[in-house]
Amino acid sequence: MKLWGGRFTGQADEFFSEFNASFAFDRRLFEADIQASIAHSQGLLEAGIINKSEAQKIKHGLETILRRGRTDGDYFNQYPAEDIHSFVEARLVQLIGDTGYKLHTGRSRNDQVATDLRIFLREEITKTQSIIKDLLQSIVDLAEANVETVIPGYTHLQKAQPVLFAHYLLAYFEMLSRDVARLNEIRARVNVLPLGSGALAGTGFAIDRQAIAKRLDFDSVAKNSIDAVSDRDIVIEFIGAASLMMVHLSRLAEDFIIYSTTEFNFIELSDAVATGSSLMPQKKNPDSLELIRGKAGRIFGHHAAMLATMKGLPLAYNKDMQEDKEALFDTIDTLNGSLKVTTTVLRNLRVNAARTGEAAGRDYTVATELADYLVRKGLEFRNAHEIVGKVVVEALSEGKQLDELSLEQYRQHSNLFGDDLFQSLTIDSALSAKSQIGGTSPERVRAALNEARAALSN
Repeated sequence: MKLWGGRFTGQADEFFSEFNASFAFDRRLFEADIQASIAHSQGLLEAGIINKSEAQKIKHGLETILRRGRTDGDYFNQYPAEDIHSFVEARLVQLIGDTGYKLHTGRSRNDQVATDLRIFLREEITKTQSIIKDLLQSIVDLAEANVETVIPGYTHLQKAQPVLFAHYLLAYFEMLSRDVARLNEIRARVNVLPLGSGALAGTGFAIDRQAIAKRLDFDSVAKNSIDAVSDRDIVIEFIGAASLMMVHLSRLAEDFIIYSTTEFNFIELSDAVATGSSLMPQKKNPDSLELIRGKAGRIFGHHAAMLATMKGLPLAYNKDMQEDKEALFDTIDTLNGSLKVTTTVLRNLRVNAARTGEAAGRDYTVATELADYLVRKGLEFRNAHEIVGKVVVEALSEGKQLDELSLEQYRQHSNLFGDDLFQSLTIDSALSAKSQIGGTSPERVRAALNEARAALSN
């Protein structure tokens, strides 16, 4: 029996029925639907709409369906259905008879779908946060294993200043920590109960929504029935947060793709996360990282699609909103897969510290330290910047590094250059000088690592 068939006398077109159905993908809401339905049946009992015997039969039937769905891999394929909700109802009636039809009293598929979606999403957010925590742990582990490794820092993909590799990695720790916090905020907005809103106007039965919310571990109930059934902000917010996470993962992937080239040779990916060429036997390709970078665009597409879908919909529910499921489910799978692969990459790479240290010490990366040296001697920074720029031009013209110029050459540009000049041009000096909070000095980086480790243990 269809959930809506009484109004119709003709048969739906077969292809339209397939086009209209969502069972192929919304079966992922199965456990959430059972959970919400059991809570709803208890609400019906407490409101005096069904008796205790009926409530027990409904609960037992739903629990039987849940066990079957968990253990029988072919269960869902045996019974065609329009969606997961009609599937569950049909199986319930099959088990307990017409009493099963009473379960839908006081609710619509609209508030039922919205409730299932929120139960499902809050659980998925918790799972994703756990996966992010594993990635954060791998970042800290890799940083601690390379705490003394120096690399060139870049702006505009041009060498800028030397930094510790651990400091560089902890930048991604900060980004992903914000992602975790963002998911916490979204989860709080997800955890509002729509059930009891009906199709759009609310329910006509005296069902205690607060009691159902408590039973389902929701923090509160939706205050407006129209908004409750037509809101998909939580889906858009989650996919938006996932998009930001993929930005972060994609930037890391791009860095490591560049760093693993023979031209840079900063890192080497292990065979566990690289592939070869079908034609060129010497190749070792960073496919793991390229896939992460590519999948970012896929999630961005889901975000744009959901915004476009929702922007022109009149209140309240419209069938267009069925499109949220595939976008959300694929986002979850793609995001979690990308997070896991990034973790695997970080645990399967080798840092070429000799090469990164050499690169960090060349190409005038300590030029800013030279300007700061003059400032400490009393010169205004703009004038110091000008002088050092001319020193760099001279070094370039002679094909020398800054520490290869003589003191006499420096003094031709400023008498402030003294015997202590070359000490300020070392990598160690450049790093140690960045000793304020957030800087790349060894002491600051070790402190930041300790803070990161402590944050992960909470």
